Amino acid sequence: MASQIPSAVLEKLNSFPRARLAHAPTPLERLDRVSKALGGPTIYIKRDDCTGLAGGGNKTRKLEFLMAEAKSAGADCVVTTGGMQSNHCRQTAAAAAKLGFECHLALIDKVDWSEDAYRRAGNVTLDHVLGAHVHVYPGSVDRDETCDALLKKLRSDGKTPYFIPLGGSNATGALGHVLTFNEVLAQIDGQGVNPKALYMCTSSGGTHSGLVAGTIAAGRPFPIIGVDNEDDPEPIKAKVQSIVDEVLELLNVGETRNEDDVFVLQGTGGPSYGIPNDKANAAIELMASHEGIFLDPV
Repeated sequence: MASQIPSAVLEKLNSFPRARLAHAPTPLERLDRVSKALGGPTIYIKRDDCTGLAGGGNKTRKLEFLMAEAKSAGADCVVTTGGMQSNHCRQTAAAAAKLGFECHLALIDKVDWSEDAYRRAGNVTLDHVLGAHVHVYPGSVDRDETCDALLKKLRSDGKTPYFIPLGGSNATGALGHVLTFNEVLAQIDGQGVNPKALYMCTSSGGTHSGLVAGTIAAGRPFPIIGVDNEDDPEPIKAKVQSIVDEVLELLNVGETRNEDDVFVLQGTGGPSYGIPNDKANAAIELMASHEGIFLDPV
């Protein structure tokens, strides 16, 4: 293998508590028809929609480390937050159900979408089916204050809650995507692929951070390009930089982050988070009609 994460780093990574939740490794799939339709280059997709937990998604890998940390901390319930249709909240509810934790979701109704189904169907329905306690708050609330109040209430009720941040995005959660990068290295080696870059949507920053830490540990074989789903890339760039630094320290990588390691591509985030637009809908239809793969509108 031309590039790999050093064994000492992987040994350190494997020393952290982990609850096995994901169906891994997920496939690395070549998109022949989409690549042809776009006129090249050849595109591959890392199928983390296939992680398996209640419909799958990239958050499952973070939850392996976060839920294990919750267990180690003696928690009996977990609290997390997200938008009304949060994939992260749905996967957290599923992980809690599988591992026997009570789950509380603080859903913030911040997306300007008037249809009633947005607040009743989809992931909201699945959250209830998975047994989560669903708490809905208006978009005007302060997310941090709201979560603090919920944690305080649970403690006053005699519970021992563990808080999982938005998107599961902290250094603990990001460890899961260092493993993702290690999987990608093995798969591209096995398939004889030489990627120019890995592109991914960046929002709460945890997945982005883990992948960047992985490529730094492996000697930077190719860059990680975060595609911003908001208008201003600076806040997410600063958050990813901070988490990457923490992960590198946790894993004793022995290499520091360069200024160029965290790159956020802007210009694709309009008109607002979670609101479909013509270009996004066209991308969804292209992928579905050419490859049989559904993309998330965010």
